[in-house]
Order: sequence, then C-alpha cells, then structure tokens
Amino acid sequence: MRVPGFARLYAGLLLGRVSGTVVTVALVLFVLTRYHSPQLAGATAFFAIFPGLLVSPLAGALLDRKGRARLVVLDYLIAAVAVGLIAGLSVLHALPPPLLLVIVGLSSLTNPLSSAGARSLFPILVPRELWERANGLDSSGHVFATLVGAPLAGALVGWIGGEWALAAAGVLFIGAAVVMLGLPDPATASEAHGNVLRNAWLGLKYVATNPTLRGLAFTLSFLNFGWGVMDIAIPVILLGRLHQGPATVGYLWGALGAAGLVSALLAGRVPTQGRERQIMLGGILISAVAMATLPFATSVVAIGIALVVMGLANGPFDISLFTLRQRRTAPAWFGRAFAVSMSVNFVGTPIGSALAGTLIERSVDVALWTAVVVVLVAGIFPMLTIPASDKAAVPAKAAT
Repeated sequence: MRVPGFARLYAGLLLGRVSGTVVTVALVLFVLTRYHSPQLAGATAFFAIFPGLLVSPLAGALLDRKGRARLVVLDYLIAAVAVGLIAGLSVLHALPPPLLLVIVGLSSLTNPLSSAGARSLFPILVPRELWERANGLDSSGHVFATLVGAPLAGALVGWIGGEWALAAAGVLFIGAAVVMLGLPDPATASEAHGNVLRNAWLGLKYVATNPTLRGLAFTLSFLNFGWGVMDIAIPVILLGRLHQGPATVGYLWGALGAAGLVSALLAGRVPTQGRERQIMLGGILISAVAMATLPFATSVVAIGIALVVMGLANGPFDISLFTLRQRRTAPAWFGRAFAVSMSVNFVGTPIGSALAGTLIERSVDVALWTAVVVVLVAGIFPMLTIPASDKAAVPAKAAT
C-alpha cells in the first residue's frame, strides 16, 4: 500500500468490483423474481458478459496506449447508466425481455476496459518482488467484493426490490469512477502506437503464440464454465428447492467470498514461483469435489459448506494464475495480452450460465453434474499445456 498510486488504484478497483458483484447477483435475482424464468436469467448473464469478450482485443489495444485509468472510469460510468436505465424502465413497466438483453449486451462492450485496465496497472506500479503480495490483495479484493457485494445485493433485492438494488449499484459505480478520476498512468508504462485494429490483432497473436497464456486459456475457460453454471443454479436451488429468500442467496455467496479472502491473504505471503501449476491443479480438484456435493445438498448449511470450500481453494489458485501471467508476459503487452487472456479465460462463464438456464428446465442436478464434469476436464490442462519453466515462454517482442 506504500507504493505510490497503488492505494488509490486499489480503492477504485475494490469499489468497482463491489458494484459489479452487486449487479451480477442482483440482476439474476431481479430476473428470477420479476420474470420467473431461469432461461432468461441465463440469457441475461450471457449477454452481460459475452459481447464484451468479443471486443476485448480492441480494448487491450486501447489500454496499451496512454490513459488506462481514464478508460476504467469510462466503463464505470457506462455501467452506472446501464443499471440505472434497467431500474428506471422496470419501474415504468417498460422493460420487455429483449430490451433487457440489449441493454446488458451493450453495456458489456466496455467491461474489458475496467477488468483488464486496472489489472494491467498492477505489475507496472508494483515492483516485481512484491507481485505475490499485490496479487494477494488483487485476489482478496475480488473475494472481498463477493463477501460484501453479494449479501448487499441479496438483502437489497429482498428488502426493496431488484430495481432499487440495481440503482444502488449504479451509485457505487459512480463512486468508483470518482476515486479513479485523474489517476495518472505510471511514467514507466509502455505505450503502443499505430493503428488500433492492427494492435488488437497483434494482441490476439501474442496470446495465441504464448504457450503459458494459451495453456491458461484452456484451463480457465473450462473451469469458469462451472462457475457460470453455479451463478444460475445456486439461486434456483435456494429460491425454489429450499424456499429461501434473495437475502440467503447473497449471504451464501458472501460466505464464499469470506473464505476466499482469508485464503488469498495467507497465500499471498508465500512465493509461488515454480509451483503455480500444482497449486492451480489442487484448486481445481478441490472445487470439483465441493461442486459434486451440491446435488445431494438438502439444506442451506450443506450448500454453504460447499461454497466455503470452493472459496478456500480459489485464493491460492488466483494468486498462482495472476503471478504466472504477469511473469510470462512482456510489459509492453500488458494491456493487450491481459485483455485478450482474461476474456478468453472468462468465456466459459457466460456459456455456462446460458446453458444452465436450459439444463435447469430439465433438472437442476443435471446442470450441476455437467458443471462438475467440465471442471474436472479443466484439471487436465495446467500440467499438460502450461510450460514448467519461464524459459519456455515466448520471447518479448517490440510493440508495434
């Protein structure tokens, strides 16, 4: 936190993540309670993410120029407008499902600017010897957002309705933008020049030819499929099978965040170099076992235990992932490589959410077992596709 500029960056990122978590949870609960449709909930989760993944190479090309912080602020403001629009139209009873999907789809187009933009500043601001600790804060910040944002979203939806919960998230996004406003790029930041489309293509090519980033893409895309299914299946189980309220959904997601916060802060103090792949494999297997207990869960406590175990496994996994990606990416490519890599890694989440809505129509248990199988497949890739040595990484190339 004593690194110049880091505390302010982290504060803005943390507030933005809390806002995003409130939207993620509240949006699913809003659709389930207003439209009573798991299929629409899955489609909404899909459109809230997938269009942004498609344009991530362009976002990365922009991020490798000057003004990363300003682009993060832009995304936060667009997100605030989008959730405010959804809330307002819903109150006026003027929000048919197609319009809802259009709004969330358009707002997702700028998501990579904040998700990759803030994270690309971490290894630039922080000295290399502090990367594990900074990544411990990064991972713990993500789970802290779950710890705070998920219960807040569930409570707000239960108390005042989905519309007001989304409006509250919009206010939080504005607060995050204010914190980040005027934050300068570090003087050491590399800057890409030339045509934006060409730089976007070069970013795609860099990720595709980097063995580590390619291996991470295989691993994370399958693993995040399972999380995408969980995003829809857990609320459906709690609201339908166990007859709980929206607040319970938020509290259980918060329990996952609390477990992840503890494990990330502890793991961030331990050097990971040379052991990243093994740590990632362990996290995947533990998560798969925890997911496999959910079809048999008959109480809120059982679901809570499974989510806590998944949260504990997630902290060390994230730190190993973040540090490995930073160390094996040339600094001149941080914006482009991170934007493309994060988007490819995350592509399983919207696909899992969209498919979950369809599978749940048949059976929630079918959706859960599908998630378990796909997550186990993810465990194949860390040891087989990610090089064991830094020397196997693609040599740094000049940004053009």
